[in-house]
Amino acid sequence: MNIDELKNTWNEDDSFEETPEISIEHKNKINLPLEKMRKNMRMELWSTVAIFIFSFALIALCEAPFKFKFYVAILIASMVFVTFFFFSKFFTLYKEMSNPVLNTYDGLNELLHQFNLNKQYYLSFYVAFAPFLVCELVIVLEFIPRPVPLTEIQIATTLISALVIGLFTLSVVGTWWFKRFYGRHIDQVEALILQLKK
Repeated sequence: MNIDELKNTWNEDDSFEETPEISIEHKNKINLPLEKMRKNMRMELWSTVAIFIFSFALIALCEAPFKFKFYVAILIASMVFVTFFFFSKFFTLYKEMSNPVLNTYDGLNELLHQFNLNKQYYLSFYVAFAPFLVCELVIVLEFIPRPVPLTEIQIATTLISALVIGLFTLSVVGTWWFKRFYGRHIDQVEALILQLKK
């Protein structure tokens, strides 16, 4: 086989063709839920930043012993660090949603995979606040003055029950928040991809 025959064979082989692009109509249908998700992500980022700024301002302005303010400030700074880690993962997804590769069916399938991965990150984000909840409870129990000090049993009962209730609340709120702001849009994208498959 000479070089010309090899070129012709290469050009006739369609196995290397790209995945067919998605029609403009389907792109528009898919872009609507994606843009809503991007908007919710921006809102969540800026509201989280505002909450942390408010928390640091509140600590700076409150009348409390130095140790109490210092411990709470360290705790909030640690929460900022954990939040930054998870938000860096969400930002990767945020950029991915405007990727031109989404013009192909394979690109959309990859995006669905990213959604499922980020759902796990999102729920992990809420669970990651369990140690902070414990620390907050310890600080409150140690620094809030009481006329009668708590017994060891009362301290243990308060810590354990508050932790169980707090973890349950975090998981319920995290699941609800994800479904409300992201889950329904992910379901729309998934339904549109299933339509494309037919």
